[in-house]
Amino acid sequence: MSSRKIWITRAQPGAEATAARVRALGHEAFVAPLLEVRPVEGVQIDLSGVCALAFTSANGVRAFIEATPERSLRVFAVGSATAQAVRAAGFKNVLSADGDVEALAEGIAARKRDLKGCVLHPGAAEPAGDLVSALEKHGIEARRLILYDTGPAELTPEVLEVLPSLDAALLHSPKAAKVLADLLKDHPLPQLRALCLSKAVMKPLTRAKLSAKVFAPFPLEAALLNLIDR
Repeated sequence: MSSRKIWITRAQPGAEATAARVRALGHEAFVAPLLEVRPVEGVQIDLSGVCALAFTSANGVRAFIEATPERSLRVFAVGSATAQAVRAAGFKNVLSADGDVEALAEGIAARKRDLKGCVLHPGAAEPAGDLVSALEKHGIEARRLILYDTGPAELTPEVLEVLPSLDAALLHSPKAAKVLADLLKDHPLPQLRALCLSKAVMKPLTRAKLSAKVFAPFPLEAALLNLIDR
């Protein structure tokens, strides 16, 4: 297996965790996030009537635990990485859907009888999926709590100089893929393979001129990393 140079595009601090996994596979990791997390200031958290929390990202977990000491509520997480962040924060009752937003909604709906109140979804201003609407279709009361936003990160001239030497980019969100698509208009990277967490993540790259565009069979980082050697 030959070593490849892999672009880690996700926002910090998740980027470093992904980079460590890439290096463990024997590849070189180049960390240059396309997005940066921007906390929303002065958020007041009202947990009255809330029976459970639902997280769709580790960033949402980090933002929530910084805003409130609450750790006793039941938690539903979209995947293993998010669930790990929840447990590390001190929550005890944690269930992982090991999938996408739709899988998370299905997992919560399967336990509908146990929910005596509202499911609160702390997260981004522009989430990758509409969990609240998905839950409401199952007859579950739910509401969003916006704790942070993500926006394009500024890439330095030094970073731009390295990009043509990279073999592949790991993309975890449609928003990051959109930033990459915009970047390619002024900085073509025809040698680059775009490895995407899901089909939805790949969609913004439909017209982008790249060496290849592929998406993981399951929306899990382990499945995404398996694409590197394929």
